[in-house]
Amino acid sequence: MSSKEYIIAKYESKGKHFEILVDPELVFEYKESGKPNIEEVVKSEFIYKDAKKGLKASPEDIKSVFGTEDFLAVAEKILKGGELQLTTEQRRKMLESKRKMIITYISRNAIDPTTKLPIPPQRIEKAMEEARVSVNLNESVEKQAINIVKAIARQIPIKMAKALLEVNIPSSYASKAYSNAKTLGIVHKTNWNQDGSVTFELEIPAGMQEEVIDKLNKLTKGEVSVKVLKIE
Repeated sequence: MSSKEYIIAKYESKGKHFEILVDPELVFEYKESGKPNIEEVVKSEFIYKDAKKGLKASPEDIKSVFGTEDFLAVAEKILKGGELQLTTEQRRKMLESKRKMIITYISRNAIDPTTKLPIPPQRIEKAMEEARVSVNLNESVEKQAINIVKAIARQIPIKMAKALLEVNIPSSYASKAYSNAKTLGIVHKTNWNQDGSVTFELEIPAGMQEEVIDKLNKLTKGEVSVKVLKIE
């Protein structure tokens, strides 16, 4: 297996060293969200004490440190409590990927408080460069985004916010469109009207207003009515 196809996750405890091989793309998704399944993340069903030399850890050492010899259970503990061994190029690519994830998260969840409008990702990226913001591979996107918004507020007007929309879907689309709309945010105060239409409040990240309204229009062929109740 080529080293480009995997990276090493390592874990140390009780003077013992353990390593597993993991997918370089999926491992960060897993550490961020717990998805995909760990079976998709690992690239080999062995626990090593030195993966590059092909030296496997003994069952006794695995059991004494992890309390089990079950591979997936051990792999999960290594990924949650260990660290990733990256080449310079791998680290550069992973940092760039994480940076893009953070920019996307901020653009979806933040607004310009003076205009109440979303902020383009390019503007957020430029502000991060001006503020010389660094990205941490091992810290969650959400946690970093909150701190980065505080840091770039010196460069641009920005704040994290939620938007509350009042949505009315006509009867011809009500049932199916309502079910899909519930996946777009948090639904509050649903009212099924006598004419078969449905009215509800939808709480979403403020930066996603245009995206959500566009999806609602597609679900109803443009017949949805949307009113912004508040942004805060």
